Amino acid sequence: MSNKIIVTIAPTGGMAMKSQNPNLPTQPDEIARDVYDCFNAGASVVAVHARRPDDEATCNPDVYRAINERIRNRCDIIINNSTGGGVSGDMVAQTTEGVWDTLWEERLKGMDAGAEMCTLDATTLFVTFGKEILLNTSPSRCRELAVKMQERGIKPEWEVFSPPHIVGDVTTLIEDGLDEPPHFVNLVLNAHRNFQNAMPYTPKTLQYMVDLLPANSIFCASAIGPAQLQVAMASLLAGGHVRTGLEDNLYYRRGELATNVQLTERVVRLVHEMGFEVASAAEAREILGLPLKNVSKRPEFALG
Repeated sequence: MSNKIIVTIAPTGGMAMKSQNPNLPTQPDEIARDVYDCFNAGASVVAVHARRPDDEATCNPDVYRAINERIRNRCDIIINNSTGGGVSGDMVAQTTEGVWDTLWEERLKGMDAGAEMCTLDATTLFVTFGKEILLNTSPSRCRELAVKMQERGIKPEWEVFSPPHIVGDVTTLIEDGLDEPPHFVNLVLNAHRNFQNAMPYTPKTLQYMVDLLPANSIFCASAIGPAQLQVAMASLLAGGHVRTGLEDNLYYRRGELATNVQLTERVVRLVHEMGFEVASAAEAREILGLPLKNVSKRPEFALG
Protein backbone atom coordinates (compact mmCIF):
# COMPACT_ATOMS: atom_id res chain seq x y z
CA MET A 1 0.00 0.00 0.00
CA SER A 2 3.05 2.32 0.04
CA ASN A 3 2.04 3.76 -3.34
CA LYS A 4 -1.61 4.30 -2.36
CA ILE A 5 -2.73 7.74 -1.25
CA ILE A 6 -5.83 8.47 0.81
CA VAL A 7 -7.68 11.52 -0.51
CA THR A 8 -9.91 13.17 2.11
CA ILE A 9 -12.66 15.49 0.96
CA ALA A 10 -13.77 18.11 3.50
CA PRO A 11 -16.85 19.54 1.78
CA THR A 12 -18.40 21.92 4.31
CA GLY A 13 -16.56 22.72 7.54
CA GLY A 14 -17.91 24.69 10.46
CA MET A 15 -16.96 28.23 9.49
CA ALA A 16 -17.52 29.15 5.81
CA MET A 17 -20.96 30.24 4.60
CA LYS A 18 -22.78 30.16 1.27
CA SER A 19 -22.45 33.94 1.13
CA GLN A 20 -18.72 33.36 0.63
CA ASN A 21 -19.14 30.58 -1.93
CA PRO A 22 -22.61 29.47 -3.11
CA ASN A 23 -21.14 26.07 -4.05
CA LEU A 24 -20.68 25.22 -0.36
CA PRO A 25 -22.96 22.26 0.51
CA THR A 26 -24.63 22.68 3.89
CA GLN A 27 -27.76 20.51 3.92
CA PRO A 28 -27.83 16.69 3.97
CA ASP A 29 -28.89 16.17 0.35
CA GLU A 30 -26.39 18.75 -0.91
CA ILE A 31 -23.55 17.28 1.12
CA ALA A 32 -24.32 13.70 0.07
CA ARG A 33 -24.46 14.64 -3.62
CA ASP A 34 -21.13 16.46 -3.40
CA VAL A 35 -19.52 13.61 -1.48
CA TYR A 36 -20.68 11.04 -4.01
CA ASP A 37 -19.28 13.08 -6.88
CA CYS A 38 -15.98 13.48 -5.02
CA PHE A 39 -15.93 9.75 -4.24
CA ASN A 40 -16.29 9.03 -7.94
CA ALA A 41 -13.42 11.45 -8.57
CA GLY A 42 -11.14 9.55 -6.16
CA ALA A 43 -11.86 10.56 -2.56
CA SER A 44 -11.88 7.70 -0.04
CA VAL A 45 -12.57 9.61 3.23
CA VAL A 46 -15.08 12.37 3.89
CA ALA A 47 -14.71 14.81 6.80
CA VAL A 48 -18.32 15.74 7.58
CA HIS A 49 -19.53 18.84 9.39
CA ALA A 50 -23.24 19.27 10.07
CA ARG A 51 -25.33 22.41 9.65
CA ARG A 52 -28.79 23.39 10.83
CA PRO A 53 -31.51 24.30 8.29
CA ASP A 54 -30.38 27.94 8.66
CA ASP A 55 -26.81 26.84 7.71
CA GLU A 56 -25.43 27.52 11.21
CA ALA A 57 -23.14 24.90 12.76
CA THR A 58 -24.37 21.93 14.81
CA CYS A 59 -23.29 18.53 16.08
CA ASN A 60 -26.88 17.34 16.40
CA PRO A 61 -26.63 13.57 15.88
CA ASP A 62 -29.94 13.51 14.00
CA VAL A 63 -28.51 15.89 11.40
CA TYR A 64 -25.25 13.94 11.24
CA ARG A 65 -27.17 10.68 10.83
CA ALA A 66 -29.26 12.17 8.01
CA ILE A 67 -26.02 13.08 6.22
CA ASN A 68 -24.33 9.75 7.00
CA GLU A 69 -27.31 7.72 5.77
CA ARG A 70 -27.47 9.61 2.49
CA ILE A 71 -23.75 9.15 1.93
CA ARG A 72 -23.75 5.46 2.81
CA ASN A 73 -26.73 4.80 0.55
CA ARG A 74 -24.61 6.08 -2.34
CA CYS A 75 -21.10 4.74 -1.72
CA ASP A 76 -18.63 3.06 0.66
CA ILE A 77 -16.49 6.15 1.41
CA ILE A 78 -15.13 6.30 5.00
CA ILE A 79 -17.33 8.64 7.04
CA ASN A 80 -15.61 10.91 9.58
CA ASN A 81 -17.82 13.17 11.74
CA SER A 82 -16.46 16.29 13.43
CA THR A 83 -16.45 16.79 17.20
CA GLY A 84 -15.16 20.32 16.74
CA GLY A 85 -18.45 21.39 15.22
CA GLY A 86 -17.97 25.01 14.27
CA VAL A 87 -18.14 28.60 15.41
CA SER A 88 -21.85 29.41 15.10
CA GLY A 89 -25.31 28.04 15.79
CA ASP A 90 -25.62 25.34 18.42
CA MET A 91 -21.87 25.21 18.97
CA VAL A 92 -21.13 28.49 20.76
CA ALA A 93 -22.39 30.52 23.70
CA GLN A 94 -21.15 33.37 25.83
CA THR A 95 -20.08 32.51 29.38
CA THR A 96 -20.94 34.55 32.44
CA GLU A 97 -17.42 36.00 32.20
CA GLY A 98 -18.21 37.29 28.73
CA VAL A 99 -16.00 34.77 26.88
CA TRP A 100 -17.42 33.06 23.79
CA ASP A 101 -16.86 29.32 24.10
CA THR A 102 -17.57 26.22 22.06
CA LEU A 103 -20.03 24.08 24.00
CA TRP A 104 -18.52 20.83 25.19
CA GLU A 105 -21.80 18.98 25.58
CA GLU A 106 -22.64 19.83 21.96
CA ARG A 107 -19.25 18.72 20.68
CA LEU A 108 -19.64 15.30 22.31
CA LYS A 109 -22.78 14.67 20.25
CA GLY A 110 -20.61 14.36 17.14
CA MET A 111 -19.75 10.82 18.22
CA ASP A 112 -23.36 9.62 18.35
CA ALA A 113 -24.33 9.32 14.68
CA GLY A 114 -22.64 6.05 13.74
CA ALA A 115 -19.53 7.32 11.94
CA GLU A 116 -16.53 4.98 11.79
CA MET A 117 -14.14 7.90 12.41
CA CYS A 118 -14.41 11.18 14.31
CA THR A 119 -12.09 14.13 14.64
CA LEU A 120 -10.29 14.63 17.94
CA ASP A 121 -8.98 18.19 18.23
CA ALA A 122 -6.08 17.70 20.61
CA THR A 123 -5.70 21.40 21.24
CA THR A 124 -7.01 24.38 23.15
CA LEU A 125 -6.95 27.66 21.27
CA PHE A 126 -8.87 30.81 20.42
CA VAL A 127 -10.50 31.07 17.01
CA THR A 128 -11.03 34.57 15.66
CA PHE A 129 -14.16 34.61 13.51
CA GLY A 130 -15.80 37.98 13.94
CA LYS A 131 -15.21 37.51 17.65
CA GLU A 132 -12.78 35.48 19.75
CA ILE A 133 -14.14 31.98 20.44
CA LEU A 134 -12.44 29.51 22.76
CA LEU A 135 -12.03 25.91 21.57
CA ASN A 136 -11.32 24.29 24.92
CA THR A 137 -10.05 20.74 24.55
CA SER A 138 -8.09 20.46 27.77
CA PRO A 139 -6.09 17.31 28.55
CA SER A 140 -9.02 15.82 30.47
CA ARG A 141 -11.37 16.60 27.60
CA CYS A 142 -8.97 15.06 25.07
CA ARG A 143 -8.93 11.93 27.20
CA GLU A 144 -12.72 11.91 27.49
CA LEU A 145 -13.07 12.10 23.71
CA ALA A 146 -10.53 9.32 23.19
CA VAL A 147 -12.17 7.04 25.75
CA LYS A 148 -15.67 7.63 24.40
CA MET A 149 -14.50 6.98 20.83
CA GLN A 150 -12.85 3.74 21.90
CA GLU A 151 -16.05 2.67 23.68
CA ARG A 152 -18.02 3.30 20.47
CA GLY A 153 -15.53 1.57 18.16
CA ILE A 154 -14.65 4.89 16.50
CA LYS A 155 -11.17 5.58 15.17
CA PRO A 156 -9.96 9.10 15.99
CA GLU A 157 -8.46 11.41 13.44
CA TRP A 158 -6.11 13.49 15.60
CA GLU A 159 -6.28 17.18 14.62
CA VAL A 160 -3.16 19.21 15.41
CA PHE A 161 -2.18 22.77 14.56
CA SER A 162 1.35 23.04 15.98
CA PRO A 163 4.17 20.85 17.37
CA PRO A 164 3.09 21.03 21.05
CA HIS A 165 -0.24 19.45 20.15
CA ILE A 166 1.63 16.38 18.84
CA VAL A 167 4.08 15.91 21.69
CA GLY A 168 1.43 16.67 24.30
CA ASP A 169 -2.00 15.08 24.33
CA VAL A 170 -1.73 13.08 21.08
CA THR A 171 1.39 11.20 22.12
CA THR A 172 0.24 10.80 25.74
CA LEU A 173 -3.14 9.31 24.84
CA ILE A 174 -1.70 7.03 22.19
CA GLU A 175 0.92 5.75 24.63
CA ASP A 176 -1.93 5.11 27.08
CA GLY A 177 -3.53 2.74 24.57
CA LEU A 178 -6.47 4.92 23.54
CA ASP A 179 -6.00 4.43 19.80
CA GLU A 180 -5.21 1.33 17.77
CA PRO A 181 -2.31 1.68 15.33
CA PRO A 182 -1.84 3.00 12.79
CA HIS A 183 -2.58 6.42 14.29
CA PHE A 184 -4.04 8.88 11.77
CA VAL A 185 -2.97 12.47 12.38
CA ASN A 186 -4.13 15.48 10.36
CA LEU A 187 -1.49 18.23 10.38
CA VAL A 188 -3.39 21.50 9.86
CA LEU A 189 -1.25 24.37 8.59
CA ASN A 190 -1.73 27.99 7.55
CA ALA A 191 -4.57 28.60 10.00
CA HIS A 192 -2.44 31.08 11.96
CA ARG A 193 -4.47 34.13 10.87
CA ASN A 194 -7.57 32.85 12.68
CA PHE A 195 -6.36 30.15 15.09
CA GLN A 196 -4.14 31.14 18.00
CA ASN A 197 -0.95 29.03 18.21
CA ALA A 198 -1.45 27.57 14.71
CA MET A 199 1.52 27.39 12.35
CA PRO A 200 1.98 28.99 8.93
CA TYR A 201 2.97 26.61 6.17
CA THR A 202 6.58 26.15 5.21
CA PRO A 203 8.18 22.89 4.06
CA LYS A 204 10.40 22.96 7.15
CA THR A 205 7.41 23.37 9.47
CA LEU A 206 5.62 20.44 7.90
CA GLN A 207 8.68 18.20 8.09
CA TYR A 208 9.32 19.17 11.71
CA MET A 209 5.77 18.19 12.66
CA VAL A 210 6.07 14.92 10.75
CA ASP A 211 9.29 14.15 12.62
CA LEU A 212 7.47 14.57 15.95
CA LEU A 213 4.70 12.07 15.21
CA PRO A 214 4.35 9.08 17.56
CA ALA A 215 5.51 5.68 16.40
CA ASN A 216 3.15 3.79 14.09
CA SER A 217 1.54 6.99 12.83
CA ILE A 218 0.42 7.90 9.35
CA PHE A 219 -0.53 11.45 8.49
CA CYS A 220 -2.48 13.73 6.25
CA ALA A 221 -1.48 17.37 5.83
CA SER A 222 -4.07 20.03 5.16
CA ALA A 223 -3.90 23.78 4.84
CA ILE A 224 -6.20 26.76 4.95
CA GLY A 225 -6.56 29.00 1.92
CA PRO A 226 -4.21 29.13 -1.07
CA ALA A 227 -1.63 26.92 0.65
CA GLN A 228 -4.01 23.94 0.34
CA LEU A 229 -2.51 22.67 -2.90
CA GLN A 230 1.11 23.32 -1.90
CA VAL A 231 0.65 21.40 1.34
CA ALA A 232 -1.01 18.49 -0.44
CA MET A 233 2.03 18.10 -2.70
CA ALA A 234 4.45 18.59 0.19
CA SER A 235 2.58 15.93 2.16
CA LEU A 236 3.09 13.46 -0.67
CA LEU A 237 6.81 14.21 -0.72
CA ALA A 238 6.98 13.75 3.06
CA GLY A 239 5.24 10.35 2.90
CA GLY A 240 1.72 11.45 3.81
CA HIS A 241 -1.81 11.58 2.47
CA VAL A 242 -3.81 14.53 1.14
CA ARG A 243 -6.94 16.51 1.88
CA THR A 244 -8.93 19.01 -0.13
CA GLY A 245 -12.35 20.66 -0.09
CA LEU A 246 -14.26 23.87 0.53
CA GLU A 247 -13.92 23.55 4.31
CA ASP A 248 -10.32 24.68 3.97
CA ASN A 249 -10.25 26.66 0.73
CA LEU A 250 -13.07 28.34 -1.18
CA TYR A 251 -11.11 29.14 -4.35
CA TYR A 252 -9.75 27.15 -7.28
CA ARG A 253 -7.37 29.98 -8.07
CA ARG A 254 -7.26 33.67 -7.19
CA GLY A 255 -10.61 35.22 -8.02
CA GLU A 256 -12.28 31.93 -9.09
CA LEU A 257 -14.60 30.19 -6.66
CA ALA A 258 -14.19 26.41 -6.52
CA THR A 259 -16.45 23.40 -6.17
CA ASN A 260 -15.58 20.35 -4.11
CA VAL A 261 -15.46 18.21 -7.24
CA GLN A 262 -13.03 20.58 -8.97
CA LEU A 263 -10.70 20.52 -5.99
CA THR A 264 -10.89 16.73 -5.75
CA GLU A 265 -10.27 16.19 -9.44
CA ARG A 266 -7.25 18.49 -9.34
CA VAL A 267 -5.56 16.86 -6.38
CA VAL A 268 -6.25 13.37 -7.75
CA ARG A 269 -4.74 14.37 -11.08
CA LEU A 270 -1.62 15.67 -9.34
CA VAL A 271 -1.35 12.56 -7.14
CA HIS A 272 -1.21 10.54 -10.34
CA GLU A 273 1.28 12.95 -11.93
CA MET A 274 3.52 12.48 -8.88
CA GLY A 275 3.60 8.74 -9.57
CA PHE A 276 1.15 7.61 -6.88
CA GLU A 277 -2.24 5.94 -7.03
CA VAL A 278 -5.33 7.01 -5.12
CA ALA A 279 -6.62 4.49 -2.60
CA SER A 280 -10.11 3.11 -2.96
CA ALA A 281 -12.31 3.25 0.13
CA ALA A 282 -11.57 -0.43 0.80
CA GLU A 283 -7.83 0.19 0.45
CA ALA A 284 -8.08 3.25 2.71
CA ARG A 285 -9.75 1.10 5.38
CA GLU A 286 -6.87 -1.34 5.17
CA ILE A 287 -4.32 1.48 5.46
CA LEU A 288 -6.15 2.97 8.46
CA GLY A 289 -6.77 -0.34 10.24
CA LEU A 290 -10.55 -0.20 9.89
CA PRO A 291 -12.70 -1.62 11.22
CA LEU A 292 -11.04 -1.52 14.65
CA LYS A 293 -10.24 -4.93 16.11
CA ASN A 294 -10.02 -4.52 19.87
CA VAL A 295 -13.39 -2.91 20.51
CA SER A 296 -16.72 -4.24 21.70
CA LYS A 297 -18.93 -2.12 19.44
CA ARG A 298 -19.03 -1.43 15.72
CA PRO A 299 -20.34 1.93 14.45
CA GLU A 300 -23.56 1.87 12.45
CA PHE A 301 -21.98 3.10 9.22
CA ALA A 302 -18.72 1.13 9.47
CA LEU A 303 -17.84 -1.23 6.63
CA GLY A 304 -15.16 -3.85 6.05
